[in-house]
Amino acid sequence: VQLQASGGGLVQPGGSLRLSCAASGSIVSYSTMGWYRQPPGKEREMVATITMDGITDSADSVKGRFTISSDGAKNTLYLQMNDLKPEDAAVYYCNAINKWTRIHYWGQGTQVTVSS
Repeated sequence: VQLQASGGGLVQPGGSLRLSCAASGSIVSYSTMGWYRQPPGKEREMVATITMDGITDSADSVKGRFTISSDGAKNTLYLQMNDLKPEDAAVYYCNAINKWTRIHYWGQGTQVTVSS
């Protein structure tokens, strides 16, 4: 199983980015997929998750600004990030939980920098 995250970069405050996470296999084998982030010097934290039933959850700090979605046909997870703030700067990781084994899989991370 491989998760390939992409879409990070440098953006000004108030800007937008869309992260993508391409899975090597079918995402229907996962019960939940999500995005996590790790700011410099801090612990990794949950940003948003989505179940394969389409139920989403997100951190209070990103509610109303970030949207998580998935495309089963493309085996890809997305995170649309709008109105980015400097405190959103972090390495963003995608995560997937196998529905049968409950094993967690992680992508390699993509850097998001928010700066003017």
